[in-house]
Amino acid sequence: MDNDSSIAQIAAILREEAGRVGPGARLPSSREIMRRHNVSPVTVSRAIGQLAAEGRVVARPGSGVFVTPQVAAAQEAVDLSWQTVALGDRVVDEEPVATLLGAAAEGVVPLTGGYLPAGLRPDRQLGAAAARAVRRPDAWAMPPLAGLQELRGWFARQTGGDVTAADALIVSGGQAALTHAFRALAAPGTPVLVETPTYPGALAAARAAGLRPTAVPVNRDGVRPELLAEAFAVTGARVFFCQPTLQNPTGATLPVERREQVLQVARAAGAFVVEDDFARYLTEQAPASLASMDQHGTVVHVRSLTKILSPSMRVAAVIARGPAAHRLRASQLVESFFVARPLQETALEFVGSPAWQRHLAAVHSEIRTRRDALAAALATHMPRAEVHLLPIGGMHLWVRLPAEIDENALVEAARRNGALVSPGRLYYPSEPPGPRIRVTHIAAAHLAELHEGVRRLARASAEATRTG
Repeated sequence: MDNDSSIAQIAAILREEAGRVGPGARLPSSREIMRRHNVSPVTVSRAIGQLAAEGRVVARPGSGVFVTPQVAAAQEAVDLSWQTVALGDRVVDEEPVATLLGAAAEGVVPLTGGYLPAGLRPDRQLGAAAARAVRRPDAWAMPPLAGLQELRGWFARQTGGDVTAADALIVSGGQAALTHAFRALAAPGTPVLVETPTYPGALAAARAAGLRPTAVPVNRDGVRPELLAEAFAVTGARVFFCQPTLQNPTGATLPVERREQVLQVARAAGAFVVEDDFARYLTEQAPASLASMDQHGTVVHVRSLTKILSPSMRVAAVIARGPAAHRLRASQLVESFFVARPLQETALEFVGSPAWQRHLAAVHSEIRTRRDALAAALATHMPRAEVHLLPIGGMHLWVRLPAEIDENALVEAARRNGALVSPGRLYYPSEPPGPRIRVTHIAAAHLAELHEGVRRLARASAEATRTG
């Protein structure tokens, strides 16, 4: 049973229980619910959270979960079903992003996630940078609409080539950058080419913009240029989304020669390439960006500080030229005006300090250690699972499971055993080719927890094989 179904089923059972026992009554404990229904603590926690969001129950730490008084009367008084007609049939599917952003419950080992754990985040140094930033003149004044000139210049120099500060727009993180790019570059109802598998947040943003993601296969060297050319010809698409460095989820990095081929194919098709350079700072070996090789305004480049610093450092740059740049800036302006100046000033303070280079060195060293430890643990405990490749950095390994393992059953069994992994189906714009999972090494608190997480995953794999 997949996780969504488990949560919905337990929520329905608890909803019925709440109606039966009445207002003020105490529901069974989480441990009792887990025992009765053979579900994980995460499933129980999320089901209770769903009922709490509905106003049906209230959790009292140390006491339990209680039915909210007068919940039935409140339900009868409010009928919001009319909204389904007014809203129409357009759907924004947040489930893939919510799944990736979900926090692990206490005692559960996170083998999924996309941000540095507390021990690797430079929280103290960021705090010091923020303290310096708010003392800057005009720190609380309105910033330039495209972003602070100095910060735009820093992003331009980081991107390379002949990119200048005038080409950069500061936005609220990489996800916002992708949303702006999809809305600005393609009309609703048109196709957008994406690598397959690819980042679920990009798929969700493209669909929310009314676009139709169309898959272009990748191999161990990234997207295949000959198939990209064929996809442009067949679909008539004018936008290709890719992650050339440490692609999520496969970890593939495009060699320089293939980068040049991708640019040539896109230029011949009269199309844009949206280059999501999210992992640029998660390796010491990143090749030159597509944007630095682009002379024709083909590339719209996205570069963020969030992955390398903190999930709350929602600062990124979009690099673009020509009419595309104008449209991107217009999108930013009408949607959110600008990024808060204190956050921009903090980012500028940090990347201009010695702490920046020290932090990069520490993260790179930890990534190498964790990557190798995860690969070794998988080889030991799950020898029949195949790691797609050993990437040059990043946070994840992409794993193909034996054909007889049911992917959904494995993910749910892992939850019951106290480990979280990302199901492969999230990463495909259409049907997946077989069972896959993405396993993250960076989210665990330390190596011992990472090893324990893989052992729990291996037990879950055995259960999924027996019951599949």
